[in-house]
Amino acid sequence: SKWVEGAAGWAAAAMAAGRSLSRAERKAAARAEFLRQEEQRERRRQVARILCKAAAERSPDEASLLAGSPEIVRDLERLRKKREGLRRRLEEVCDEPEELKKKVSKLSLAVRSAKHLIIYTGAGISTAASIPDYRGPNGVWTMLQKGRSIRATDLSEAEPTLTHMSIACLHKHGLVHHVVSQNCDGLHLRSGLPREALSELHGNMYIEVCTSCSPNREYVRVFDVTEHTALHRHQTGRMCHKCGAQLRDTIVHFGEKGILQQPLNWEAAIEAASKADVILCLGSSLKVLKKYPHLWCMSKPPRRRPKLYIVNLQWTPKDDLAALKLHGKCDDVMKLLMDELGLPIPCYDRTKDPIFSLATPLRPEESSSHSRKPVAPPASLQEVPLGEQQQVPKPPFSGGWFGRGCAKGTKRKKAP
Repeated sequence: SKWVEGAAGWAAAAMAAGRSLSRAERKAAARAEFLRQEEQRERRRQVARILCKAAAERSPDEASLLAGSPEIVRDLERLRKKREGLRRRLEEVCDEPEELKKKVSKLSLAVRSAKHLIIYTGAGISTAASIPDYRGPNGVWTMLQKGRSIRATDLSEAEPTLTHMSIACLHKHGLVHHVVSQNCDGLHLRSGLPREALSELHGNMYIEVCTSCSPNREYVRVFDVTEHTALHRHQTGRMCHKCGAQLRDTIVHFGEKGILQQPLNWEAAIEAASKADVILCLGSSLKVLKKYPHLWCMSKPPRRRPKLYIVNLQWTPKDDLAALKLHGKCDDVMKLLMDELGLPIPCYDRTKDPIFSLATPLRPEESSSHSRKPVAPPASLQEVPLGEQQQVPKPPFSGGWFGRGCAKGTKRKKAP
């Protein structure tokens, strides 16, 4: 340590005197700096080990080391508090039943009095349909970050949840004007929510489009079209029935910018946000939506911005701005809300699922273009030749859009 201080001292003195250092002196100074940093790292490790002990268990020498390293102690304490804060943000918190009821009563008043209510939805509204979310304890990102595999999910078995059906009902009764969704699962469409009232910002797994046609030509399918697609690789392998160009999926992966007019419907989302006086966020961490300033009317003075109501089990970056935060599962909250509003929640009816009337059948030569299990049609539609029913069911699988973009910082080559 003394040698390190001495080498650093004479090197500094030589530089101050305007004398250039010889090669040997530069090497000695560099070695001295390396040893100084190593000593500092070792001291930091020692202090960290001591701080893990209770104060009563620390020896006099350890107490003296802490007293002589106040900056290291402060820095380590700051990092500890930061880690605890991040851990608490990941914890799921549930309001007590009575507390949740009181909050839902306040929410129902806001829904009734709103002149232009819009809803933002995330993966949390689809967990009741056995579709995993992203940042929950068993979410896609959470599992991948822990080095664990994503559990198999048969998306063809998923049906609109109580929350999906409640939202469609609220729109039918004029209480909700527009829905902005981050979900790709297509369950809002299948709940009966009109296309013009829906913006699917990250795409829809059942829709592929031809961008060569003007306007873009949509093909709704009854199976997941993302089987062969990925980040920067969107061609599905099927061709447009009109112009023969390759079709592409509509999914917007992390790191991409959505450019399709439909089903993203950004124009309607921005217009709805500009008119909104109340925004209800359901099942979204808002870590992505917060990056879209047009959805939050940030150009308006704070007092003229829409009131924000959030339903989520975990912390969100908008919590401090919310008029009310409800810690509960989306289905539980929406059931209470619909009871407060006196509206019956319609049950999902497969015979009325719009996907079957909107779907474009595959041509005979396209029957082998996918191996995805299709959404099973109701008995009354069993004989409709959609072309997809001939596929042999496969074992459970994950959608092509599950987990995409999770490996942040990993460079991927764009498809030619």
